[in-house]
Amino acid sequence: MPDGLWMKCEGCEKPVFKKAVEDRLHVCPECSYHFKLPARLRLKTLLDPDSFVERHENLLPSDPLKFADQMPYPERVAKHQAASGLNEAIVVGEGRILGKPLAIGVMDFAFMGASMGSVVGEKVTRIVELATEKKWPLVIVCASGGARMQEGILSLMQLSKTSAALARLHAAGGLYISVMTNPTTAGVLASFATLADIIIAEPKALIGFTGPRVIKETIKKSLPPGFQTSEFLLEHGFLDRIVSRENLRDEIAKIIEYCQ
Repeated sequence: MPDGLWMKCEGCEKPVFKKAVEDRLHVCPECSYHFKLPARLRLKTLLDPDSFVERHENLLPSDPLKFADQMPYPERVAKHQAASGLNEAIVVGEGRILGKPLAIGVMDFAFMGASMGSVVGEKVTRIVELATEKKWPLVIVCASGGARMQEGILSLMQLSKTSAALARLHAAGGLYISVMTNPTTAGVLASFATLADIIIAEPKALIGFTGPRVIKETIKKSLPPGFQTSEFLLEHGFLDRIVSRENLRDEIAKIIEYCQ
């Protein structure tokens, strides 16, 4: 398979023309598998051109626990910063969809599995507070492997912190739309991802608190077909809509227009 021209789809495992995938917003033309999308590219697909203004990009993680596994935590963070071009696993700011202002956050799984540490929790909290203050709709595109274990209890604290900020937004009558992408799991799922007024998911996204293998080993039972996919969750009432990536911008715009 020539480098740069073709790629193997993670869904159907067929070779597909790379440009054809990119032209469809990183969706497989054969099976409609939704590849992971970098945060800044996601913002371009959702927002009006040149409308995004990033906020809080200066927030950087510290290392209060002096944590080290295969490498020291600061070294691991620096490695992901260099590879992704991001300072952290979420990009937040303000923008417009079809001319309507909103606050937005987009997680990037390429940065340490979009794990939620103190900076991710702080940025989510601040963008929720911006939406509350400005009375703007809030959209958060979620993708995460869970809490950032390198930060210990400080990471777990972000679940309650982000949830409290969203409680204040809801009390003020604000609109929050959550978009779950592949994968959305663990601490992020247990906090701000599922506290929205409208919960949307991309097709065939993995969504769940704990992985299916761990659950199966714990309960000693076989799991239903499609367990923890967005389709399974929609069928059982945990989601409001499944929306393909190419229609996501228009769907969010319609929801905002209807609710305002």
